[in-house]
Amino acid sequence: MFEPLYTAAEMRAAEERYPGFPESAPELMEKAGTAVAREALAAFPDARRFAVVCGEGANGGDGRIAARELRAAGRDAVETTAVEQADVIVDALFGTGFRGDPRPDAAAAIERINAARASVVAVDLPSGIDASTGEAAGAAVRADLTVTFHGQKLGLVIAPGRFHAGAVVIADLGLEEAESEAALVTPAILDLVPRKQEHDNKYSAGSVLIVGGAPGLTGAACLAAEAAFRADAGYVAVAVPEASLAVIETRLLEPVKLTWASVFEAAAKAGAVAVGPGLGRSAEAKRLVGRILAELEQPVVLDADALHELAPGDWRAPVVFTPHAGELGRLIGESSDWVSAHRLEAARRAADRFDCVCLLKGADTIVTAPGARTLVCPIEAPALATAGTGDVLTGVLTAFLAKGLEPRLAAAAAATAHGLAGRTLPERGAVASDLIVALPLIL
Repeated sequence: MFEPLYTAAEMRAAEERYPGFPESAPELMEKAGTAVAREALAAFPDARRFAVVCGEGANGGDGRIAARELRAAGRDAVETTAVEQADVIVDALFGTGFRGDPRPDAAAAIERINAARASVVAVDLPSGIDASTGEAAGAAVRADLTVTFHGQKLGLVIAPGRFHAGAVVIADLGLEEAESEAALVTPAILDLVPRKQEHDNKYSAGSVLIVGGAPGLTGAACLAAEAAFRADAGYVAVAVPEASLAVIETRLLEPVKLTWASVFEAAAKAGAVAVGPGLGRSAEAKRLVGRILAELEQPVVLDADALHELAPGDWRAPVVFTPHAGELGRLIGESSDWVSAHRLEAARRAADRFDCVCLLKGADTIVTAPGARTLVCPIEAPALATAGTGDVLTGVLTAFLAKGLEPRLAAAAAATAHGLAGRTLPERGAVASDLIVALPLIL
């Protein structure tokens, strides 16, 4: 259910444990360079001209061996920065040790690679990308294929790095697998979600309370409630302002409908509570969020407007945040653009500052918690880029919490189910309610 995601330091440690290291380092380089050539030929069998752009370090050594093997296979393979006439460019400028902004000469080489019309194969990771964070402080290669060694690097799955990597192939160098501070979540995590048993009733199968639905925003609460049921909750109640009650009475069939005045009475039956879908930013809404955090003991999911102007507090309940980049930026005092450029740091800062589980939404959904292993959920579902899908995620997550799943794992499982459901939808024209219908098929 988890695959290691290595930082640069963890990769160095793995290499240093290789038998005979450092004297055996050339052996590792031979394996790496040969793998690059093999994968480049497999991906681009009709290519005749290869330009191999080599740096001065070990990554450049891998590139030079790849060039040798390409020539042995009958291809023209030149170690050069003259890339314009190549069919395929092999990027071997920087490896896992790179950090920061490329020097001007290296940045110029990267820009030439990106401007060329050739396909690009990156050695270990695209040059200019930080292997440990996915950040790109300056120019960075955009690859069609990345041949990485031993295991996935954090920088290949976290944006912006993931959008530079293209297809990723892992080449085995014979290194020992080891623990990593971050992990890639696989669909097997859904096996942790408790299933309904013969002895269950609607409350023991997972009782959910959704709080939100201000006038004009009732759709968000409806989506979250329906998603909670489709994520296998046994009981769902929805609390909205008095002015919205008639709307949700008409719109929702299975959930129980309540007003905000009944929130704490209803919470007594809930295994988990979601606050935020369509909540609005009124003074009443803000007071309600504060009271829920102060008084409830069961897990609470805070989404959308519930995160607005939120300050750290001594909360009784385990709390899960589900922000997008803009919401997270406001929580930690940074811009949305800064969060998008530093996603891993931003998610960890939020988790530490608010002592919560933070689920940062995106194609590389990141789940962080203080002192815990960071989990990354690869979503790969363009259809999710439509209004309301975040409310669906909130409903799924709250259902999993109500079933008793630990908050960090519940967040990762919900993101996984949400992403897998999104992959079943057409890329064009899908709406959030289509996603809800797909959930039972995924589970």
